[in-house]
Amino acid sequence: MEKQVAIRLISLLILATMVTAAIDKSPKAVEKWFKNLPHAKQKTTRFHFYFHEIFGGENQTAPVIAQANITSQSATFFGMLRMFDNPLTVGPEPNSKQVGRAEGIHGAPSMTELTLFFNFNFVFTDGPYNGSTLSVLGRVAESQEYRELPIIGGSGVFRLAQGIATAKTYFSNDTLVIVEYNLIVLHY
Repeated sequence: MEKQVAIRLISLLILATMVTAAIDKSPKAVEKWFKNLPHAKQKTTRFHFYFHEIFGGENQTAPVIAQANITSQSATFFGMLRMFDNPLTVGPEPNSKQVGRAEGIHGAPSMTELTLFFNFNFVFTDGPYNGSTLSVLGRVAESQEYRELPIIGGSGVFRLAQGIATAKTYFSNDTLVIVEYNLIVLHY
């Protein structure tokens, strides 16, 4: 009897995982989702992971795609733009389990302070959030120990998401930056 209960619970867990990972994104399904939204309860999801950005070498994940004529004379890299596709991992080690990617763009918008303007998505590629994204947009001042970026939306499980991504540099040198992220996400 216990064995049958365990098998049923495992089957139910597998089915729930499959349903979560296979969100119907067709226009009719999205319309139905919106109609049910007034009755939906808002959820809070927390994440902790590491973002690995490589600036140099053969395995570069954040190449320069444009820069202003004055960038090379600027102490703040003013006018430089990078496109990035950085792995998100469970731990700070490069070979740690990958759970997604951070894909987007950042640029140096200040002539007087080392800052970055970010516009990117956390793209989840593993686990119950596989195929879902969170969109982030904001300014980061490198002089701050903890930087805060607003989460302004999402897709899949994170439709209509909002929240905060807190970032702290874990490691940095001339070719690599590892950033520790903590996210608090409100979604339906």
